[in-house]
Amino acid sequence: MPNDAEHEKRALRADLRERRSLLSEAQRESAALAIGERLDALVDSLGAHSISCFLSTMNEPGTRDFVTRAVQRGIRVLLPITRADGLLDWAVATDDDEIAEGLFGLPEPTGEVLGPIAVNDVDLMIVPAAAVDRTGMRMGWGRGYFDKTIGSMEKCPPVYAVIYDSEILDSLPREVHDQPVNGVVTPSQTLILSHPRR
Repeated sequence: MPNDAEHEKRALRADLRERRSLLSEAQRESAALAIGERLDALVDSLGAHSISCFLSTMNEPGTRDFVTRAVQRGIRVLLPITRADGLLDWAVATDDDEIAEGLFGLPEPTGEVLGPIAVNDVDLMIVPAAAVDRTGMRMGWGRGYFDKTIGSMEKCPPVYAVIYDSEILDSLPREVHDQPVNGVVTPSQTLILSHPRR
């Protein structure tokens, strides 16, 4: 039986998905540009040489140009590949990345597949989210891939979620498996919410 938190999350996700779908192409492009600049600055401020980042779908804040730029700057970028068992494999992004449709219709790289532990070497994780609250609690889209990944890491690097400004909420329904993030990157700000676990 779904619990109260699950019901709340489901309703909230539907609302957030609807809000994202109403954004115009110009709004999406402008947000992607601003987010890309903030992500570049975040990578520089952390001195990150190896990062993981998701490939944005049409309704997500854009990360693709940022990934291309990072690769061109010589940063090693790991892109997630969903598996049927709920874990994530990874592939190293390249300049000429071909994108395929993975599980759930998500955009995924087609390069050599590395296992789930490949992400243990990154200096920064950039993850998708539906919303994040002011304590750093992240709500994803309900499949648990990033919660499992973050929760299983021995030494977790800083984790930042990429969202729109309106998706920073005062509080979120919380379940046992939910993992917090250290900060968020939105079109207007980079916000640190909690300190990295080491």
